[in-house]
Formats: sequence, C-alpha cells, structure tokens
Amino acid sequence: MIDWTPTLPESGKPRYILIADAIAQDIRAGTLKPGDRLPPQRKLAGRLGVDFTTVSRAYAEAQSRGLLDSHVGRGTFVTASANGSTAPDPARAGEEDLSMNMPPEPTDPALLEKMREGLSYVGANLVSLLRYQSPIGSEKDKEAASTWLSMRGMVPRLERIAVTPGAHATMTAVLSTLCGAGDAVLCERITYPGLRNIARRLGIELVGLEMDESGILPDALEAAIRAHGPRALYLNPTLQNPTTLTMPTARRLEVSEVLNRHGLPLIEDDAYGFIPARAPAPLAVSAPDLTWHIGGLAKCIGAGLRLAYVVAPSARGAFNLAQALRATAVMPSPISAALATHWIEDGTAERIRRFIRTESAARQAIAAETLEGLKFTSDPNAFNIWLHLPKGSGRADLMGRMAGRHVGLMPSDVFTVSGAPDEHVRVCLGGSITREELQRGLLFMANSLQQEAWMG
Repeated sequence: MIDWTPTLPESGKPRYILIADAIAQDIRAGTLKPGDRLPPQRKLAGRLGVDFTTVSRAYAEAQSRGLLDSHVGRGTFVTASANGSTAPDPARAGEEDLSMNMPPEPTDPALLEKMREGLSYVGANLVSLLRYQSPIGSEKDKEAASTWLSMRGMVPRLERIAVTPGAHATMTAVLSTLCGAGDAVLCERITYPGLRNIARRLGIELVGLEMDESGILPDALEAAIRAHGPRALYLNPTLQNPTTLTMPTARRLEVSEVLNRHGLPLIEDDAYGFIPARAPAPLAVSAPDLTWHIGGLAKCIGAGLRLAYVVAPSARGAFNLAQALRATAVMPSPISAALATHWIEDGTAERIRRFIRTESAARQAIAAETLEGLKFTSDPNAFNIWLHLPKGSGRADLMGRMAGRHVGLMPSDVFTVSGAPDEHVRVCLGGSITREELQRGLLFMANSLQQEAWMG
C-alpha cells in the first residue's frame, strides 16, 4: 500500500471531486502508478480531516473515470490502464443530466476494457467514417441491427430496417410524415415527456388514454379513435416510463386488434424492451403493417451513441423515413453506428445488456428495502420507481428538499397528458451514482417524507 495523502487546493468544488482530481493528477505525474494500492477510505479520511463518505464518494468518482479498481477484501488499486495519456478528462467525466431516466453505468473493469477495444476498430476505419453516408445506415449496420432486433422476436427484411440518430429524431421524423399541425395523436394518459415536447413543437394535439395496470384500455382506444380521428397511436408498452408497467401479451393482442380494424398507425417506443430476459413480443409482431417499431439503444447500451434500430411498416415507409431524417438530422453518426455494430458482433453489447439487467435488479432491491412502507410501482428490470407520495407530502416540497442530491427526480406534471397531475414522482436509480450513494439518497428521501421531518 502506498503512503499517499493528497493536498487539496482551496476551491469551490466539492471535496470528493478535489480528491478524485488529485488522484488523476498524481497518476499523470507518476506519483501514483498502475497497481498501487490506495490507503483505506477511513484512514485517508482521518488524514484529511473529512467524513468517511467524502472519501468513499471520491474513490467511486475516480473509479467511474477508469482510474481505480476496487476489490472487496483487498482494497482499492490504480488501474493497469491508468496513465497520463489515457486517463479520462475530468471536464467530461462529470457531465450528467439527472432529468433523464438513465441505466446504471458499467463498472466491471473487464467489461470496460472490452468496450474500449471497440474504439480500436473505429480508429482503424476513422477516415471513411467521417464521410457523409446513408440517412438510415449502411448494409453492415443494418445487418447488426437485424441481429439485435431478433432478440425481440423480429426478423424483418433489411429494406424495412433503418439505423437512425436516436429515438427522439426518429419519433420527430415519423410524426412529421404522418401528421400535420392540429392533428391528434393518441398516447397513454401518463406518458414519456419527450413525446409531449416533440408534439408541442410540431403543433400536434396529444390525447391521453385511460390506463390500468396492464396499459391503455382497449375500449378507451376504440372510443378515442371514433371521437378524435387520430393520425397515430404512441405507446411505450414495456417497462413504461415512468410507471414501470409492462403491457401483458393478452392486452397487446387486444390493442393490436383495434389498430388493425381501424388501420391506425402505431409508434412503438421499445426503449426498455431489450432489458428483460423475456419481455412480451412487441406489438409490431401482431400489427406489422401498421407499426413503426423504435428500438433505441440509449437504455440498453448507452445514450451517448444516439442510435436507434427502427423497423418500418414497409420498405416504402423506410424510404419516407430516410427522406424525413435527411431533412432534419442528415444521418446517424457513422462512428457511433460502427462502434455499436462492432459491439454487437463481438458480444460486448450483450454483456452490457446483462450488466444493466443485473445491476438494475440490485438497485431495485435497495429501493425496496430503503423505502419500505412507502407506496410505489417498480420492476426488477426498471431503472426507476414511480413513487406515490404519502398524504400530507407534496411533489414540489420533495423536489426542493432533494435539490443537490445525486438522485434524479421528476414530478408527475411532466408526464401527465390529461387530467390534473397527482402526487407522484419518478425516482431514477441509475446513472453514475454508486449503490452506497443511492442508498443514502433514498434514505434521506424516505426520512424527508415523514411528516415530523418538516420543521422551520
């Protein structure tokens, strides 16, 4: 074990960031070398005169930057790959949008090294990947997309597959081809806020449908079609954001029957459908000629790729999508597409998916234990819970109380399409936050919801 004690400068940064920055700086300077064992957290906390949790958080931050490896019973070590040329840029390591529902981030050193290997493949093809290319992906990337989509029971012809620059860009493009300003689109009463934002900008009227624990009600769908003459239906049927509910097979077949009878197009946002080991088949299987199936990679591999694998209702539909994407986003990033394709081909993508599934289950267990006695919906494969606030508590008060915490909260207001928002809050369990920090944050939240905790 190296006898290491950093000197922390006077700065407005949090102390845990200063400690992580000191680790990075001393690695670059050669003071810390690959394989060096850092002092135990409590020992370093005593030397620096800070809380144990500050050092724990600093080590977790340094680990997220790829600088450290932690081994239970052995200690914390400088990684074998940590050096001045490969250490992550601290200015980038801290970027995180807590308003988004993020998956847990990989921490396994072997998996991270495998992910980095994919960049060598990208680097070897860098010049050609910097060219303008197809607005819906190359043949090679479509073949990888087909392999990935087969996990959801779909094997469409390649001419129906599009590789696109993310689910948002795809939804915007599809809606722009199906709708005009003033047209109606149906969706869940509690739905993904990204759809609300897109619809607002396109001048589309969203009509929220009543739901139960199985998803939208087929009778409500039938009535809304007759009353509003909608141009499309949007659904997020697997691990729905924010409720975490999954529409069972029987309900999917009922909804598909209504769609097929009326010929109503469906935009199926399957962002979370690739996480469970066995999720119900997409509605695209039972209504293939009407469904735009969007398999975004943000939740099952990584949002920074900004990619989605889309199955259009027909080859003509894929052509129309290509024209809309060319006008709005030009094309998906060939660099991102090449990396995703390589990860699918060498098994790295599947390892990431399995990690996210396993880690999500562990975090859901932490939430169930820490929030015992509170009412919320959840699923072992979900990245969030949908928390119903106890009587006497308000979402605005809780949001204020949790400000500055590393737990992402979003109130029901942003998800509610019809009716008054109720006292629900989406609580994200993923992102860069560690299990230990998550447990502390959830405990603080649980204590804040005790009526006697609010004092002037």
